[in-house]
Amino acid sequence: MIETPYLLFLGDAPDPLAAKVAQGIKDWRPENAVGQFRMAGCKADLGLKDLTLAEGKEAGARTLVIGVANRGGVISQAWKDVLIEALQMGFDLASGLHNLLANEGDLVAASQVSGSTLHDVRVPNVQYPIADGTKRAGKRVLAVGTDCSVGKMYTALALDEAMRARGMNSTFRATGQTGILITGSGVPLDAVVADFMAGAVEYLTPANDPDHWDIIEGQGSLFHVSYSGVTLALIHGGQPDALILCHEPTREHMRGLPGYKLPTLEAVRDMALTLAQVANPACKVVGISINTQHLSEADAKSYLAEVEARLGLPAVDPYREGAARLAEALAEL
Repeated sequence: MIETPYLLFLGDAPDPLAAKVAQGIKDWRPENAVGQFRMAGCKADLGLKDLTLAEGKEAGARTLVIGVANRGGVISQAWKDVLIEALQMGFDLASGLHNLLANEGDLVAASQVSGSTLHDVRVPNVQYPIADGTKRAGKRVLAVGTDCSVGKMYTALALDEAMRARGMNSTFRATGQTGILITGSGVPLDAVVADFMAGAVEYLTPANDPDHWDIIEGQGSLFHVSYSGVTLALIHGGQPDALILCHEPTREHMRGLPGYKLPTLEAVRDMALTLAQVANPACKVVGISINTQHLSEADAKSYLAEVEARLGLPAVDPYREGAARLAEALAEL
């Protein structure tokens, strides 16, 4: 088990989105976050107290969590200087990067001297099966996005909260590093060998009670040429009964791909539904989640109304206003 509470390491994150791991922990498990540690040049700020390692230790932090999800998931030498110092001070380290802590000899050596523990969240610890497509009891909902980092995990967590408030039977199923750090379990899907990804999602969402909803954390985008494979594995392995479309309306291009424009919500709806109905012909699109964090209150309200009228589905920002209307749409299926 990863010891809490955490000091959240933002490193030299180039923008707020790069610190989405730390942001997710801060928003959904605030009791576990005593503060943030930022290096010179860091462009992310969670609004938590900036602490040195010594101050974090004094505040009770047990684990330094690498809260940055950079492209390629690498640990720089500049980061290592901080991480080694943290280990020497008795912190455990937790990371969801592709660049594993356990593969870094200097970090391993420092942890052995101090007796600290290295936690690599993005390491599959189960021998997952190859998907067989057998229909499973219970219900499943998946968020699919126009791009990466548009709010799929936030939508799923907010939806789980709203469904429980209605007395519905639901479970959030984490499929990425942030979700696993928030809930303590899940499948690090993008680290699973490709042949077994859909099977891993089947494993994560087994047969359940007829009224039980698995809320599957979405990843990537079918339209993102870097990460579309993980999205398709979720769609086919999850066999969702319902899809929720996710979008951030101020993006000028796909994240990390300046040569690619975002698809329309209609394009995502049609593509995702076509692929979902391969595994579950009864699948439906039931709602839209819009990340309006960069819009004013008035502009957000206007945009949500326009999208709802255009697509004929409930459109909400679950962070601003909750996900009750999305939960209601699922209850009606």
